[in-house]
Amino acid sequence: MSYLGPEFDQPRPGGPRRPRRGPLTVALAALVPGALLGWVVYETVGSSDGGGSDQAAVRSATASPTTSAPLLPSYPGEDDKQSGASAGPSARTGSSAPAASGSGSGSLKGKVVVIDPGHNPGNFQHASEINRKVDIGTNRKECDTTGTSTNAGYTEARFTLDVAHRLRTLLEQQGATVKLTHDDGSPSWGPCVDERARIGNAAHADAAVSIHADGAAPGDRGFHVILPGPVHAGAADTRPIVPASKDLGERIAGNFVRVTGEPPSNYLGGGTGLVTREDLGGLNLSTVPKVFIECGNMRDSKDAASLTSGTWRQKAAEGISAGIVSFLRGS
Repeated sequence: MSYLGPEFDQPRPGGPRRPRRGPLTVALAALVPGALLGWVVYETVGSSDGGGSDQAAVRSATASPTTSAPLLPSYPGEDDKQSGASAGPSARTGSSAPAASGSGSGSLKGKVVVIDPGHNPGNFQHASEINRKVDIGTNRKECDTTGTSTNAGYTEARFTLDVAHRLRTLLEQQGATVKLTHDDGSPSWGPCVDERARIGNAAHADAAVSIHADGAAPGDRGFHVILPGPVHAGAADTRPIVPASKDLGERIAGNFVRVTGEPPSNYLGGGTGLVTREDLGGLNLSTVPKVFIECGNMRDSKDAASLTSGTWRQKAAEGISAGIVSFLRGS
């Protein structure tokens, strides 16, 4: 957010052929039933996971340590996109607040998480709409902005949606009900920052996280988590959510650096990876624990290399998820 306003072959059964040697015929014939039985068992077990031992290993490596989660779907990124592959789960269209979803089981059953992907890929075509001023409590600011991009043109809006999809999958595997403020072109622009806050409020979210990437000067590196300051003005009153939001933000920051290896910002937050602000409508108008995370600086070549990597974006989602899970469990 660079504005002042708002990604084998299955072994085949079988064994050595039975040689035609008269003296051994009877002995070998006695072994055939056992071999056939072993083959049947092999085929049954092998076909049950649809891919043999290699897929089982992948399934073990990607499952949550606390749940028997299914194999994670692979969301192709901008650098690992396959022809004809979807960029994420099927879009939930029809309103600016896509329907919530959840697996209904797991350690986060009953918990609601709202994910707010910063900006919208369609904002570029709706300048007049996103420039409209909205009330953020302390003053009036733009409805939204286009966000930033890497020097090669990979936009913040595409980045945030990709990470949001990955994060949604991880949280749903834990049993949480997850709601996105917008998804895959619905709506075609926005929502405005005040509406993004209201979506979290209306969902009675246990935690809300707005995902961004920064557009600072080259050489400025690292992530930072933005916490709401104590605002009490107009329609804004963050005082009830400040302590919980700080707890949420600290847990996300700690897990983000641990999982991704991305350093805390060297230009904001004094090396803590935490920044408090009172000028963001998405925080000012929230009545539920909420933070922003700037995952890195898109204008720095080292950070851009990470942000444009599908592998790294998966780690980013895992780090954010770990922080949210820790917060919701209170552990």
